[in-house]
Amino acid sequence: MAKLTLAQLERHLFAAADILRGTMDAAEYKDYIFGLLFLKRANDEFEAAREQIREQAPKELGLSDELLEGYLEEKAGYTERGVLFVPKPARWQEISSGNHNINEELLRPALQALEGENHKLRGLFDHLDFNRIGGSGAAAGAAKLADHRLGLLIAHFGRVRLRTDDFEFPDLIGAAYEYLIKEFADSAGRKGGEFYTPRAVVRMMVELLDPRQKMRVYDPCVGSGGMLIHAKEYVEEHGGDSTDMFFAGQDANSGSWIMSTMNMVLHGVSTRFDLSTGDTLTEPAHVPRSDADRFDGVLSNPPFSMDYELENLAHSTQRAEYGATSERGKADLMFLQHMLWMTKREGRGGMVITVMPHGVLFRGGGEQEIRRKLLDEDAIEAVIGLAPNLFYGTGIPACILVLRPPGKKRWQDEATADTARQGGSGETAPKRAGKILFINADREFHSERAQNVLLPEHAEKIVSTFRDFAEVPGFSRVVTRAELRDNDDNLNIRRYVDNTPPPEPQDVRAHLLGGVPRAEIEAKRELLDAYGVRLEDLFAERDPVDPDYLDFLPEEDRPDADRLAELARPSEDALRVVFDKWWDEESRQLEAVAATPQRLAELTPSERKAALMAVRGSLMTSFVDRLRGVGLLDRYALAGAVAGWWYEAKYDLLALSENGFAGVLNGWVENVETMLAPEQDPKTRKVRKRNAAERRQAYDHKVVAAIAPDFLEQLAKADERKAELDARWKELNAQPESSEDGDGGEEADGASGAVTDASDGEEVVRTAEQLAELAAVKKERAKAGALIKRLEAEFWFPWPSNPPKLDEEPPRLTAARQKLAEDPEAERRVVLELLRDDLARKLDGHVVRRRRELVDAYQLWTDKYAVSLKEIRAERERTAAELDGFLRELGYAD
Repeated sequence: MAKLTLAQLERHLFAAADILRGTMDAAEYKDYIFGLLFLKRANDEFEAAREQIREQAPKELGLSDELLEGYLEEKAGYTERGVLFVPKPARWQEISSGNHNINEELLRPALQALEGENHKLRGLFDHLDFNRIGGSGAAAGAAKLADHRLGLLIAHFGRVRLRTDDFEFPDLIGAAYEYLIKEFADSAGRKGGEFYTPRAVVRMMVELLDPRQKMRVYDPCVGSGGMLIHAKEYVEEHGGDSTDMFFAGQDANSGSWIMSTMNMVLHGVSTRFDLSTGDTLTEPAHVPRSDADRFDGVLSNPPFSMDYELENLAHSTQRAEYGATSERGKADLMFLQHMLWMTKREGRGGMVITVMPHGVLFRGGGEQEIRRKLLDEDAIEAVIGLAPNLFYGTGIPACILVLRPPGKKRWQDEATADTARQGGSGETAPKRAGKILFINADREFHSERAQNVLLPEHAEKIVSTFRDFAEVPGFSRVVTRAELRDNDDNLNIRRYVDNTPPPEPQDVRAHLLGGVPRAEIEAKRELLDAYGVRLEDLFAERDPVDPDYLDFLPEEDRPDADRLAELARPSEDALRVVFDKWWDEESRQLEAVAATPQRLAELTPSERKAALMAVRGSLMTSFVDRLRGVGLLDRYALAGAVAGWWYEAKYDLLALSENGFAGVLNGWVENVETMLAPEQDPKTRKVRKRNAAERRQAYDHKVVAAIAPDFLEQLAKADERKAELDARWKELNAQPESSEDGDGGEEADGASGAVTDASDGEEVVRTAEQLAELAAVKKERAKAGALIKRLEAEFWFPWPSNPPKLDEEPPRLTAARQKLAEDPEAERRVVLELLRDDLARKLDGHVVRRRRELVDAYQLWTDKYAVSLKEIRAERERTAAELDGFLRELGYAD
């Protein structure tokens, strides 16, 4: 059975949302989609466990058929396997059997029964009234419409089995759930910010925390649970066992509590969590009785600038230890104090990483007093400024604050020193105690239409700078407590790390007399040296008596963008040579983690995932070390290239570790087939063929070019021929003429041999030669169109027929895949080449941006100094003299 890919499951879930889309807001219908997804997943995993028990129990327990049937209904066997027990009323076969009053007679009892058997789910589905999807019309009509839509939803979810064994990698259902949450957040717009923090920001915060197994992690504003899930995944990716971790959270929004609970269960955290609903400030659900109840890590994105009431603040003595803020719109630092209160104080202590609005950094009054006390107790470790418009619901820039309980920075200093000593670097470990690291990352983003995005390369730069506690000019700086005190404890990031570009120098002498200041060129020496560009490639030396200025080359010799690209090519080629050699050597690490029968037997899924993530770290280190030696790109650009590539290839690499090279290829081909296969409309259940744009999108998949290049070549030639004929047809029909079928409107002129077309009320006379060409072009266009259709039909069609014909040839896509299957070495080569090409494109993106710096630098010098005042005056005098000559010739001047 073919494995279900992430792309296929995402399309399936998105189509489920289409059934309700347009009838209500995404913020409303998301709960119904989540509820049915959760129920279907629970059923499918239950059935898989049931089959396993049915097969094993008679051998292990010696049960008769009669006793076996009773044992299959006992909860213990499923709990042992980490699977939710699904009682009979909640089983999918029962739910999908009805077509009338589905919610009241089947769905509501099913959800209540599921809650009753699993205490972690108590109250999870209380708010779900599926009758609401029928709209707000007359009761009878709304109930009938609700039944209809529920039937469509249940039938749609029933089409795909959601067992872990069916997935291309074990975490697929969790990844799909995260995809669905993001889609709903995008659709909900501003409301999306209530439950969703962009996952790139979440991932960066988790990397700052660097969680380990056995840790307790907490989020007081849990939303959809992304912070906790990513902490779990991070531990697993780094070889840790997340089964001994504990996760806790709270949210005032019951809908968020539901999403986060489902998220935890779908990610395999069935028992080791405690999520609650309620106001964290007035009704904290996880009050620590001792330090053991506190948390090693607190991650959160609390609502910005919320109102609160100090008199209703529970445990105010402990949770307002550093002071109180204004009650109106200033709850931010009250949340922060709560988080600090929840972190462990003993041993190494805990760590807080939270998103905050910039106002908490510099506002006066009670907030200033809180900052002062936090600084005096050395609780703040880092202040990180982020780009604007990263978060849903607000375009304002935010920051991340990193805190530790008082006195606990020294533990981090000691740990860093130990790491440095073990590494034999001999470098002095940075001291965090008594200092704060400021990082100004407000320029680290990629701009998209709706909002800005934090890319993996941006996160990599922030995290590595924090871990090194490093100073990077224009990006980060370590500031002492004394300097902060001198600035009245104002933590405004730009006060300490101003990344505003310096004012562009303007050399008055160069503007007046010409030339380019040597000092400005020397300021770009690092850039020029990186490309091996000499001064004489760009400028001409002046007489030795004026060494501080250079001249532009004669206009015909001045380098344009193409010439600068030519000058840059040797360095770029050298980088690519090193890259190719690096890949040839290091790609063996990917081969080593590819699934084989032996690896699947010897390693658990979590061990295979940890081995894969170890490869990520090794590849990034060696990539930076090797390519940095070329001198073209810095460590952040190189690390960012690998980080961005890994993020985009993550699910392919997970499939590699679970299914091997053949499994990755199968997944890619199945994605192409899914994009080409006729699609059933989830509302009407009618099957629709894919249109031309959808088919072309499928052909653009990278695997098509890799295994069926001849098809793409033939299709491109056919498209080109069709385009030529279309252009000629349009040219011949520039004037109104008869219809394509040539019916009517034509009258032969026997004397001239021409034809008059009067079909549109205008007479167009065409010669016999023109008519012949029209007919020929029309015929050739039809042939070209037919060739394109034939090529596409041969490439993919539902196959084999049922029953298959003896002489039936498979589609070209299937035949190409079958041919590769005969040669495992070819499968390995294709997958690795495509992964290499993806990384090469990432690297090329950074190379192009670096080259743009060179082009922009020369263009700026040209814009400023190419024409001096001296030259302008000379040109003016020449033009005036020329005009005087014309006037004298015309007799208007002496």
